[in-house]
Amino acid sequence: MASATVPLLEEAVPFGEDIQEGIAKHSAHPYVLFFHVFFRSFAIASYLFCGWFSDSFITSFVFVVMFLSADFWAVKNITGRMLIGLRWWNYVDDKGVSHWIYESKGENYADKINPHEARIFWTALVVCPVVWVFLFIVALFGLKFKWLLLVFIALVLNGANLFGYIKCRFGANTNLSTTSDFVKSQVLKNAINWMAASPSSNNTNAPSN
Repeated sequence: MASATVPLLEEAVPFGEDIQEGIAKHSAHPYVLFFHVFFRSFAIASYLFCGWFSDSFITSFVFVVMFLSADFWAVKNITGRMLIGLRWWNYVDDKGVSHWIYESKGENYADKINPHEARIFWTALVVCPVVWVFLFIVALFGLKFKWLLLVFIALVLNGANLFGYIKCRFGANTNLSTTSDFVKSQVLKNAINWMAASPSSNNTNAPSN
């Protein structure tokens, strides 16, 4: 469960307001949708056809991991919140305890989400891990052990986003309507604590007579 204290966080656009603006203007998110599909599809394509352009395993490994990393970051931080109003993230508190936060705008926000975009989002989110599972089985039975590590990385990154958004959809533990106010209060609290600690730090470093 989420802790009552969240570390210093800042958002240029409060979560959810970017979707509301798009709905108000009757516009979709074609570029966001494109990159949601592009990165994960190109990672699979690079894995399948990289041998056509290079015999180097290292080169193929770097290209595939690069697209997988771009896909993981984009889906986790951008496409999920803009296309379906969901977000998941993690933070570590002052005691070193890791907390996982799964956020959703709620059922009353579903009618403001473009159903076509949501359908493509979930299809890509589910289909790509299934493809990687198939490729893992092929590499395993083909005794291509050096490729198993690469496929395993893909399964971890794709699976993490799939699990995170399923958790957001069916078991979110935070209502996003209160997130922005809560984050602002934490930013102010951290700023005050920092200013209060600064004089004591300066006194500690001062030379003694």
